[in-house]
Amino acid sequence: MRGPGPTTRSPRVRVRARGATIAAFVALAPLLPASAVAVGTLKVDTALPYVCTLPSGQQPATVRITAAFPERAAVGEEIRPVDVTTTVELPAGAVADLTAPKAATVRAETRLAVGVAQREQRAEAVWSGTSQPVAVPAEGPLVLTTTGDVPSLTTDVPGDLTLVAGAFAVDLAPSTADGAATTPASLSVTCAPGPDAGERTRLVTLPVGADAPTPEPTPLPTSPAAPSPSASSSGPPVPSLPPDRTTPAEPETANGASGAPKGPRVGPRADDGTASPAPADRPAAPPCLTENPTPTSLSAYVTGYSNVRKQKGASLLPVSCMLIEQGLSGEPPYPPPTDEMHFFVPSTANLSYQGRKQTPPFTSTFLSFDFQPVTATMVLEQAGPITIEALLRIFMSDFSNSTDTVVRAPLVLRVLDVEVNGVALDVGPSCRTAEPLTSTDPDPSRHPGKHLVLQGKGRLVNGTDAVGYLLSSGGPLTGETTIPAFKGCGANGENLDRLLTASISGPGNYVKQTQGQACAVDPDAWNPAECTEDSQPLVIPKPER
Repeated sequence: MRGPGPTTRSPRVRVRARGATIAAFVALAPLLPASAVAVGTLKVDTALPYVCTLPSGQQPATVRITAAFPERAAVGEEIRPVDVTTTVELPAGAVADLTAPKAATVRAETRLAVGVAQREQRAEAVWSGTSQPVAVPAEGPLVLTTTGDVPSLTTDVPGDLTLVAGAFAVDLAPSTADGAATTPASLSVTCAPGPDAGERTRLVTLPVGADAPTPEPTPLPTSPAAPSPSASSSGPPVPSLPPDRTTPAEPETANGASGAPKGPRVGPRADDGTASPAPADRPAAPPCLTENPTPTSLSAYVTGYSNVRKQKGASLLPVSCMLIEQGLSGEPPYPPPTDEMHFFVPSTANLSYQGRKQTPPFTSTFLSFDFQPVTATMVLEQAGPITIEALLRIFMSDFSNSTDTVVRAPLVLRVLDVEVNGVALDVGPSCRTAEPLTSTDPDPSRHPGKHLVLQGKGRLVNGTDAVGYLLSSGGPLTGETTIPAFKGCGANGENLDRLLTASISGPGNYVKQTQGQACAVDPDAWNPAECTEDSQPLVIPKPER
């Protein structure tokens, strides 16, 4: 019996939020109920010319997008793109930028801004995807293919819904031949549609409403100049979109006023776990209560996967309670560039399980040495406080924004029980890693020591929508860690340290944690969109690969 396969990076998700400071993003918007009326499938398969900004300069690239949509949809129906794949071919210059730090493999995460239009209404979706590690070629272009679920669409009015490809970004995480992170540890590439992309950027036009005619292709209007590839990928402008040509004007109401259509809306992905369930439908989770809360107290559930590279599999980390104390906005650790404004918010957090700073116990089964089933029950224990640093960047050129969050967690892996082929192996009461899990820290001078590092990227769209990870609205946090050697393992004079170290310890273990919507534990203001009546987090996230 083999444990789950290795987890891979997958896309960011969108949740609805409100904002006052960097951490005041809270209210979730529910999806409307859907009725399945699609009678066929529309396939999208288009290759678009882009211009990308690399350290070596601006260079052309090709981005191929494939997806499938329902042939038509009903008003109020959830429209969910499926089989979404993004393939980017970066020129040889990108390979040179990667071979300079001696990268042998690279993992990619892509973000494509997709403009959505119906009548005069506009919205923006972000299609995100991740790739498996790909070998860096000795010469020639670098081809990366990413996949992942993408946000759904919903509209309350009939008429054509048009999707257009816009700005594109790819984050590259290179690794050396031995699996260690390179220096620098990442490379971000921003791209914009090339000047000859033209109407090919239109991905699909979907008729909405049972009687909506299937539209004939219409040319795109002259678009404004494509955004500069050097602009921040955090806030790409919505691409130019044509008006709907098939739907009559909105009928007037009894008092002569025109009814205002809600138009297209972007919802969460199918498995993001962020929609607020009814209390009766809330999955089971360990208690997550904050004693003596303050006005800045938050609580949230987290869960996810961690690869065990030597075992060629992934371990499911259970739903765990995180108690967070938000800090006040302070001076950023480094001065911002002249064209940016920065806001810096440090916070602290602790795991909480039955009064201890640890996760609940979790059990994983792997085929050790590819043939021997080994089942282990483990916990992650804190060896010090967890810190969370969030840096909000506002780009003065267009007032778009991004938020970079770094979580640093000193965690020791403790092994409670082990079975080999169904036979108990006594590891004793003190079997654990000799040191905390270790990651390459992006700022080691300010944060020395050994700790797991998880990072999340988020941004606000149009002042109301949160994309990616934000502390209060949650989202995905990813990182890579080294599992240290074990100590204290064995009983009755038998030393099992070397056996566990040889089987488990080593670098290059990818970690992905998903945090749910946080509960602002305010004793004087209960928010039913965030918290249960007894002030525990309402949202139980689902683990993502």
